[in-house]
Amino acid sequence: MLELMAAPPTGCVPAPACLHQRVILVTGATGGLGRATAVAAAGAGANVILLGRKVRGLERVHDEVLQAGAPAPALYPMNMEGATPGDYLELAGTIEREFGRLDGIAHCAAHFNTLQPFVQIEPLEWARAQHVNVTAPLWLTQACLPLLAASSDAAVVFVFDDPLRMGKAYWGAYGVAKHALQGLASIVHEETESSSVRTHAVLPPPLRTALRRAAYYGEDTMAQPDPAAAGAALAWLLGPDARALRGKTLDLRS
Repeated sequence: MLELMAAPPTGCVPAPACLHQRVILVTGATGGLGRATAVAAAGAGANVILLGRKVRGLERVHDEVLQAGAPAPALYPMNMEGATPGDYLELAGTIEREFGRLDGIAHCAAHFNTLQPFVQIEPLEWARAQHVNVTAPLWLTQACLPLLAASSDAAVVFVFDDPLRMGKAYWGAYGVAKHALQGLASIVHEETESSSVRTHAVLPPPLRTALRRAAYYGEDTMAQPDPAAAGAALAWLLGPDARALRGKTLDLRS
């Protein structure tokens, strides 16, 4: 498993222009953490590709990036629930044709339905959770690996959830998927350790997101921190200052 380490006391904020000329793909770009990551990466000079299900949502993030004075991001609508390996190969081909390179992937997309007893999990919901949270990141990373390997310094960043909580009652399909994602990230790290492709992960704190709201519907989600700081940490991991953290999980919970 990727080694867990605390964030430095100074925080993990990308330096201005540290991602200049880098091409970064952000999945789940319309969600709270994905949006924050895209805005932070674009603010650090990256050419950002926004991947998400809904065009309207992607357009809103596009406008937010522009309002921040960052380079205009590219939009790539895709429903990861139904996408095939061929769709991801087509995405990689489009990135190569339009940008000529890829320097990082932030795997921010996630699927969570509800907390429920495992005996009530419907087969389709089980399959949906495993597919979006584990299989889709695998297929996407596979498809893009040749492009990433051609970069002199590329990074793949996964997003974990509290491993202790994920093994507790009622976390069901999502909890199992997040455990599996840790295994996938570890394998990707070990198999690319001698290459120019770095593997990282982040373990974010409770955030003001739709996923948090779905899991803790009795809680005032608006009282939780905005995802901006976690998104900045993700963008920092995609840049050159995080090279020493190859194979590490950045714990942002404290």
